[in-house]
Amino acid sequence: MKRRKQDSIYSRIEQDELYARPKPPALPLKDEADPQDSSFSLPDSLIKNASLPAQELVQAPDTCVLSCPAEEAAAAEPEAIEPSASKAFPLSTRAMGETDIFQSFADSFVLVAPGTFLMGSPDCEVGRENDETIHEVTITKPFFIQNTPVSQGLWKAVMGVNPDSFQEDRDDLPVESVSWNQCREFIRRLNSITEGKYRLPTEAEWEFACRAGSSAAFANGDISEIYCGPDPVLREMGWYCGNSGRKIRPGGRKNPNGWGLFDMHGNIGEWCQDWYGDYHSDPAADPCGPASGASKVVRGGSWFGSAKNCRSAARFHWPPNSKSDLIGFRLVREA
Repeated sequence: MKRRKQDSIYSRIEQDELYARPKPPALPLKDEADPQDSSFSLPDSLIKNASLPAQELVQAPDTCVLSCPAEEAAAAEPEAIEPSASKAFPLSTRAMGETDIFQSFADSFVLVAPGTFLMGSPDCEVGRENDETIHEVTITKPFFIQNTPVSQGLWKAVMGVNPDSFQEDRDDLPVESVSWNQCREFIRRLNSITEGKYRLPTEAEWEFACRAGSSAAFANGDISEIYCGPDPVLREMGWYCGNSGRKIRPGGRKNPNGWGLFDMHGNIGEWCQDWYGDYHSDPAADPCGPASGASKVVRGGSWFGSAKNCRSAARFHWPPNSKSDLIGFRLVREA
């Protein structure tokens, strides 16, 4: 594997998760970790615990207007990004390669109908955390969501650069090492050169789409492994520390959930629109989190994460100006 530009970091990576299992003396890099090797774990050199600032959250009502989410104020100014020469040209005048990327992107959205579900996890769910209070949520409006995370190819076509920390520069890999603020700038530019109205999903929209009607830990069934050992259910749908080979994988290579969405469990964490905060236990319609905060919600687990961190209800959070090779995003297009 090629050397990455930065170390991997992720919030809530427990020491016992990565140290509890004995490490083999020399773990060769393989395309996929041995499913029978329950001692598989990550090397100490990859373990970095993120220190997040204390949060002072202002609670907002259970409903919110999503008409202009891209204009939401962030905790810090967006980082400087080199301007993209391609942003000035309409799609009809783009090079053939870029036109193909944009057409593939436009065709990648799945319509999600309104509905009601239980957000969070029950007390009996293996691997649950205290911030997953179960509560009833209703999504009142249909929306389109990407069937895979945003790719490096699309990011390059819009922004003119590739932040790829694995130095593979492959159009089919999910983009990573992008902050929430940089995602906001990406969306602003994308909306200026396309006819769509794109944004990040709310946390509630993300979990609703991830579950695809399921109340189990994963969209396709229950969890049987907490850390990096074999989990036959998760292996069918996601890349995690037990089968990723310690690297990010191209989008769409595992099975989709019941609504046709890939990589909702593992491979790359995904920014959501919301500030992170405690759930309310009362039923809510179209919730979008606190009105302000110190960090933004990240969902989905990652290639580095344990099985429990890839559950539908698992929650993480990062400051909006921070980035990691474990975090990317997927987009919603308003219906």
